[in-house]
Amino acid sequence: MHIYPPRIVISLGDPAGVGAEVTLKALSAAELPAARVLVLGDRAAVATAEASTGIHMAELPVEFRDCGMLSPDEPVRMGSLRAEYGAAAMRYVKDATLMCLHGDADAMVTAPLNKEAVALNGIPFSGHTEYIAELCGVSGSCMMLTSERLSVVHVSTHVSLRRATELNTERIIRTIELGYEAMRMMGKERPRIAVCGLNPHAGEHGMFGAEDEAFILPAVDACRARGIACEGPVAADTIFFKAARGSHDLVVAMYHDQGHIPMKLLDFEATVNTSLGIPLIRTSVDHGTAFDIAGKNLASGANMAAAIRLAVTMASHRIPARTKG
Repeated sequence: MHIYPPRIVISLGDPAGVGAEVTLKALSAAELPAARVLVLGDRAAVATAEASTGIHMAELPVEFRDCGMLSPDEPVRMGSLRAEYGAAAMRYVKDATLMCLHGDADAMVTAPLNKEAVALNGIPFSGHTEYIAELCGVSGSCMMLTSERLSVVHVSTHVSLRRATELNTERIIRTIELGYEAMRMMGKERPRIAVCGLNPHAGEHGMFGAEDEAFILPAVDACRARGIACEGPVAADTIFFKAARGSHDLVVAMYHDQGHIPMKLLDFEATVNTSLGIPLIRTSVDHGTAFDIAGKNLASGANMAAAIRLAVTMASHRIPARTKG
């Protein structure tokens, strides 16, 4: 009997950014787990990254597919905002998503793209998670950040702070449940979950706002009744300190910055972005295109390596081993 490793597809992101560079560096790292990797991008972007890093795609144990969005004879203008680069990045993401949906890949890993470059094509785009959810025809997706010390899942992400405060109990319940299932896919059989309050000191029993008791507490009670080990609402200003030291495995944040700031302070280079609530596994680096250093061989591949490792771990827990013999 032969067991095949997970099939991982990587989208290279904006050609003018650091996507190809960090991917080459990550794939050349010896500590990556066994996986069959396909990289989607354009030869022109890869050639630029190969020249700056000295790492060549053909020498790595991966397959590369040229998507043909850019001319191979025209050098990529690194660090430049261009509509054609935004369109190329979106093509890579779409192709990777369809591969996962059609069963041709077990997980996808995305390098960063530039939202402004995408917008130059008239494409509405608020983030990978939302775009992939739309391609999959689902709603109610959310974002999780994961590091070795802690994971955080967000009730809301790419919306204004005003909209983020418009809480909904069912949305909070779904976010807790998605985070719970994701942690189980990462090997945590019974994850310990803390749910942040929205207001200072989780509202202090209504003194600083009623949202915590009106919306968050009922969601926590409902999830506990379903057998999920969670508590809250808890004060957001202290829970991350405690959780990072082992009190909890997962923190549920109410909005983008409530979760992102502490996670990036804890471990900026190794924190991985994961999309939840979609019918496929998608992980990503938690940094942008870094136009200011693109093409200069200054970007670290550590975050991309962490994203690939997490994708392999989640795929291994989600799918039964494909066997032959």
